[in-house]
Amino acid sequence: VQLMESGGGLVQPGGSLRLSCVVWGFTSSEYFMRWYRQAPGKERELVAGDVEGRTTYADAVKGRFTISRDNAKNTVILQMNDLKSEAPGVYFCTDWGTGGPYWGRGTQVPVSS
Repeated sequence: VQLMESGGGLVQPGGSLRLSCVVWGFTSSEYFMRWYRQAPGKERELVAGDVEGRTTYADAVKGRFTISRDNAKNTVILQMNDLKSEAPGVYFCTDWGTGGPYWGRGTQVPVSS
């Protein structure tokens, strides 16, 4: 299984970003995907998850972030709205299904000036 994230970039507070994660070789019978964020100098933290259609979010992003999927494109999406000062960091897509977890290399959301 391979995962590749994209969509990171500079954004102002209050702005939006849409992160995508393409998954190759997905073989799990269970759909169990997560997005993590690692802010500069901090531990990696769970941001959002989707287990067989049941979505969960970190308290800090509830109401602003949405995890979804496009099955036809084997893609997991993280829509991030009303971004705040905690947003900068590297965002990782992960597959926690059978044989996992599998991690992508991450996509960077830099600190805005």
